[in-house]
Amino acid sequence: MDAPTTLSFEFFPPKDGAGEERLWHTLAQLTDITPDFLSVTYGAGGSTRDRTLRITSEITARTGIPTVAHLTCVGASGAELESVLTQYKSAGINRVLALRGDPPGGPRDTWVRTSDGFDHADQLVAKAGAMGFDVGVAIFPDGHPASKDRAEDLVTLKRKVDAGATFAISQFFFNVNSWQRLMNDVASAGLNLTLIPGIMPVTNVKQIIRFAELSGTEIPPAIRSRFEAVADDPVAVAQLGVEVATALCHELLEIGVNALHFFTLNSSPATREVVANLGIR
Repeated sequence: MDAPTTLSFEFFPPKDGAGEERLWHTLAQLTDITPDFLSVTYGAGGSTRDRTLRITSEITARTGIPTVAHLTCVGASGAELESVLTQYKSAGINRVLALRGDPPGGPRDTWVRTSDGFDHADQLVAKAGAMGFDVGVAIFPDGHPASKDRAEDLVTLKRKVDAGATFAISQFFFNVNSWQRLMNDVASAGLNLTLIPGIMPVTNVKQIIRFAELSGTEIPPAIRSRFEAVADDPVAVAQLGVEVATALCHELLEIGVNALHFFTLNSSPATREVVANLGIR
């Protein structure tokens, strides 16, 4: 089993001063693992746009580690999106994750385009690419919650690749077979892009069940029952979360995956433990 060539961590923009303090503490705990890149999410409905811009720029300035900035089409015109991209570029950020984003009512709600905005992520991919960014997109090992089937997901991904996407970071998942199937689908379609699996070490059972329902992620019954059995014991949940995430990472590395992307939820212990268990840094 070879070590992954790429290790990365994802953060979200904090809502207040206390959250920001926690973020910088977490960042300090994780950057000493020497990740290859960091990423910063964009709030639902574009709600954290200004904070995302500021935090992403500051992370880049403080750490010198390449940062992937998320950007969504929600609630923004084409001109506003171009303005955000210009500010990213000015901050030394050269990679973005271009997302359509979820409607305010959630991923299964009806999409309504903002006036002079974009309907699909491939339009944002093309815009960012034309401005000189290396552009990534989202992929869904268990299928996008709003799509009919895997074939539709693949057609959508092909549009993004044709528009210029070079890499893709996945939604979190728990079954290595879901990832293997996605890899096979992408290879069969002849799509040339780097696939990066997203790993979520579980620390809160109610939270992960809610996340899974919103994102269309399948929690295998055996794993779900183990988490539900210890749901009221935070220490046991965290330990099990590290165990399950470590096992999934081992399985991914064994089938030749060479990148791991951790959703940290702005907390370092679980991610640090998984990385230590894998012996990859």
